[in-house]
Amino acid sequence: MSTTKKLRLVSLPKTESIKMTFACPASLKADLDRYAALHAHGEAIDATTLIPHMLEAFMAGDWGFRKKLIASINQHVLEL
Repeated sequence: MSTTKKLRLVSLPKTESIKMTFACPASLKADLDRYAALHAHGEAIDATTLIPHMLEAFMAGDWGFRKKLIASINQHVLEL
């Protein structure tokens, strides 16, 4: 059984990028590297490539964030 079928992150799309820098614990970096190795599907990929897509997937699944975002957009439209 392939372990990649259990990973939530799908193939990475091509997108425009803006560079950001952040610090994380060494244990998180090691976990991200392991996740990247499992996600690689035979391609060379590193954790820094995965992080934006992981954050995007996390935020898309956060219903509280989506609800507040929609409310904020609706409020902005009403103010126009």
